[in-house]
Amino acid sequence: MIERLWRSLKYECVYLNAFETGSEARDGIGDWISYYNERRPHSSHGIMTPDEAYDRQSPDLKVAA
Repeated sequence: MIERLWRSLKYECVYLNAFETGSEARDGIGDWISYYNERRPHSSHGIMTPDEAYDRQSPDLKVAA
């Protein structure tokens, strides 16, 4: 799954933006990761965002994570 995250990050963020400085890259990538976790639905989570899928886990699984 992590390979899919890196691929999505590269193709949806890094390759589409010409970051001029490290600070711009950090901010842009941080914004994209927030989008990825909070607003982008994932088919592997039943078309829920990762945040929604995590919130639906039982408390025992959250503690283990």
